[in-house]
Amino acid sequence: MTKPISGHTGLLCLLGSPVAHSISPAMHNEACEQLGLDYAYLAFDVDENGMKTAVEGLKTLGARGWNITMPCKNIMCQLADKRSPASEISGACNTIVNDDGVLTAYTTDGVGFMDAVAENDVGLKGKTMTLLGAGGAATAILVQAALDGLKEIHVFNIRDGFFERAEEIVDTLNERTDCHVTLHDFSDESVLRNSIAQSDILVNGTNVGMAPNTDRTIITDPTMFHKDLFVFDVIYNPQETKLLKDAKAAGCQTANGMYMLLYQGAASFKLWTGHDMPVDIIKEKYFAK
Repeated sequence: MTKPISGHTGLLCLLGSPVAHSISPAMHNEACEQLGLDYAYLAFDVDENGMKTAVEGLKTLGARGWNITMPCKNIMCQLADKRSPASEISGACNTIVNDDGVLTAYTTDGVGFMDAVAENDVGLKGKTMTLLGAGGAATAILVQAALDGLKEIHVFNIRDGFFERAEEIVDTLNERTDCHVTLHDFSDESVLRNSIAQSDILVNGTNVGMAPNTDRTIITDPTMFHKDLFVFDVIYNPQETKLLKDAKAAGCQTANGMYMLLYQGAASFKLWTGHDMPVDIIKEKYFAK
């Protein structure tokens, strides 16, 4: 960043732990420089125990807003004064906007997913999705997809700690949206096969297949794929997981989560600054495949 910091420079930042690996500071500082906006974006390593103190400090300093990453998304949502519909339903947020001390929580991960899918010329409104996983990323995708007009979503998850929470979210979505959402045990292979067969899109919202375990895939039977299926994996390291390789071999269109990261950041940027992030420039500089 070559733009000098002055007494007028506004603060944007990232809270979570760990954050040293994050591409967000480079992405947002580049966007501010390209648009001539007087903000600086920093990353602060803050765990769950330090969140309340950190938030009070940022309010006192007049920070314009901040992103939140794991493990603090749920805690931050509770600390906010207002919540977007997606944040209220999911109980989590990744973006805070500070308007004179009033904190509004948003989750832009799902927006990033929807925009990343659109990047591939795939329309989802009125379509059917099979979603694998019920953790943070999968829940953000689930909520935004239902709010944005998908006809039907089948969620599959093992019966772990996320399953009960997913049941509550599914019930809420069925009450508040026109999308029909169902939750299934991932171990029921016949139900999963039938769901994929009738779906337009299959999404892996888990970390199965992420580096260094690149030989793993959440769909071990590639006969479940069909050529009209769009397969999206939230993982972007590696850029082509075994899931995507198998799907591509079956004739499916595929995409990874790299641009989901880009577009969730762009949505946060717009909330803070009112300006569109220059995504073509950011994409070329930081997301070149």
